[in-house]
Amino acid sequence: MEKHYHIVTYGCQMNVHDSERIAGMLIELGYSEAPSLEEADIIVFNTCCIRENAENHFFGNLGALKALKREKKDLIIAAGGCLTQQKGMAETVHKKFPFVDIVFGTHNLGKLKDYILQKRDGYKKSIIRIDEDTGVIYEGSSFRTSYPNAWVNITFGCNNFCTYCIVPYVKGRERSRKSENILAECRQLLDEGYGEITLLGQNVNSYNNGSDDLSFPELLRKIGDMDGKFRLRFMTSHPKDFSEDIALAIAGSSHICDCLHLPVQSGSDRILKAMNRHYTRDDYLRKIDILRKHVPDCAVTTDLIVGFPGETDVDFKDTLSLVKEVGYASAFTFVYSPRTGTPAAKMEGQIPENVSKARIMELVELVNSQTRTMSKKYIGKTVEILVEDYDEKRGLYLGRDEHGRMGYFSSDEDEVGNFVNVKINHSNGVSIMGDKV
Repeated sequence: MEKHYHIVTYGCQMNVHDSERIAGMLIELGYSEAPSLEEADIIVFNTCCIRENAENHFFGNLGALKALKREKKDLIIAAGGCLTQQKGMAETVHKKFPFVDIVFGTHNLGKLKDYILQKRDGYKKSIIRIDEDTGVIYEGSSFRTSYPNAWVNITFGCNNFCTYCIVPYVKGRERSRKSENILAECRQLLDEGYGEITLLGQNVNSYNNGSDDLSFPELLRKIGDMDGKFRLRFMTSHPKDFSEDIALAIAGSSHICDCLHLPVQSGSDRILKAMNRHYTRDDYLRKIDILRKHVPDCAVTTDLIVGFPGETDVDFKDTLSLVKEVGYASAFTFVYSPRTGTPAAKMEGQIPENVSKARIMELVELVNSQTRTMSKKYIGKTVEILVEDYDEKRGLYLGRDEHGRMGYFSSDEDEVGNFVNVKINHSNGVSIMGDKV
């Protein structure tokens, strides 16, 4: 009898790719994707704890399965990821939801197959395994779900310990995959027809920093030299480790997109120091100057946090002025939320909600106005779009140009996976629309 799986994913692209790796394991065990959650024989939660309300969402969704578990005695429920890796969380999950069969963390994701086999072999008790970080990297197959885009992890964990961030505590210290494994994976993806590869890591710039393997710019060049029609992106870059050599690697390859995500978080030196970001406003702007010296047309995107403890009106105005000075193509904007276990959660000067709300609205309006202006500049130009999907409601294909701008167009042919030239005749905020040429 065929068995099915269902994966519930929370969080960023790195978590999405972890879910692809989990799906690869389940397929190796003979499972196929379930038509619906109710028809699944195993349900896996891949959690995230970056946002404040992640725990409530997870507990709510998990609790809703109690009745299904009572009805289907052989159903296996597993919960893992960043949230369960937090100190004491695995025990909390087991206590509140004793019907959960497996609780695992970020450090032992590669052992999930073994845990599932134990349960299938009749092991009665719940398996609660949250391992310490051993530095071992799981190299296994993935079931890709985002064609024509492919995600490739090059690093795991983080050494930076920004005061607001929980990642180093739940994902462990930074460790890099061997370049030979990364290069082999990228070659296979290109052979399978993927049009875009995105290298992933909490800080890709420090890939194998201090080791005898390839540096990050060298890795970019090796992948960028591969044959075929494809694009190469990478995220996330930490500004303190962004170098001229990386800018030269981008400039030297037609495959590497002229688009860089470089999170600044704040425009205030005082707040950057409190965040433990290891650079100043001027340091950051010098990196932008280096980038644009070698890649003049590069689109720069960023992350911005408002309402960090102690942030004054002057600090916030510094952030607004930086946004104007850099001219970001787009930005992810966040209101600071305290994460238990981080230094910032204990800092004095927590900002009132109404102040943070007013600041985020002002920041979003500024970012959106810049994005709208940049989108209008596309009108009349012809751009190459890698088609990602078809929007049934609009009746249009969609995809991104190399700068990351989402574009829409119509076609009588199936264009998913193709590179298509589109002449832009209209813009709408972050999106552009046009005709296939």
